[in-house]
Amino acid sequence: MVNATFRRARRLRRTTIASVTAAILVGLEPASALACEGLRMVRGGLVTQVTDGDTVVLDSGQVVRMIGTQAPKLPLGRDGFAAWPLASEAKAELERLALNKQVSLGYGGEEIDRYDRALAHLFVEDGEGAPVWAQLHMVQQGLARVYSFPDNRQCLDQLFAGEAQARVERLGIWADPYYSVRAADRPSQLLERAGNYELVEGRVLLADRSGSRIYLNFGRFWKEDFTVVIEAPALRLFSQDGLDPLTLDGALVRVRGWVDDRDGPRIEVTHPEQIEVLARQ
Repeated sequence: MVNATFRRARRLRRTTIASVTAAILVGLEPASALACEGLRMVRGGLVTQVTDGDTVVLDSGQVVRMIGTQAPKLPLGRDGFAAWPLASEAKAELERLALNKQVSLGYGGEEIDRYDRALAHLFVEDGEGAPVWAQLHMVQQGLARVYSFPDNRQCLDQLFAGEAQARVERLGIWADPYYSVRAADRPSQLLERAGNYELVEGRVLLADRSGSRIYLNFGRFWKEDFTVVIEAPALRLFSQDGLDPLTLDGALVRVRGWVDDRDGPRIEVTHPEQIEVLARQ
């Protein structure tokens, strides 16, 4: 297997990269066949409204944010906010899948956000077989990306696999330059994407600790080149998983997160799943 992950300490656990590689080689099963295990399942109700490609409203009035994914965003009343490419298409696909259908909710981490939205995996009951896992369906269609949080890390292996397959096939967002995987060795282009959620690929020139932080440097000029910073709370999650970011010296990686501009473009990594190891020297 060409791809590898640095999760060597948990060999019995399915890794992100192993799942991605296997999915590309043998093909993905339908979203109804790859439901994540280990969730706390509850009855949801009837979907009466689809807000966008990752948010629905139930007949109880409960708003459900489909945790683990990020669909292209709509303005939704925000002044000056431009719709992301394919936002309308993502909403339409989720409407086709879930609107006026019964759903179950699966909780695998933090369950309610500060907006009182349920943070759940959504399983749509269409009456024709096993429930369809909405997150995986949207990712497989190329109408959402994997988007995880340190307090909600369940089910990511399957979602990464679905995303990888859609990206290989250039489905949906993966055919649009707005969502292209960015090159770590082009910092000026990354600065243009400051404030955006991006996937960035490149080779780690130096993994180094400074105080309570670890920095992954992708160039020789740390005040200008792309950098990944991992703060102490995130390092505790790495340690709990038996991972050491300092072993990433020379590794080819894909990092996902929000790009900011602090001494050049950077992404703050808050949990291990934000880093995929593609190859080692």
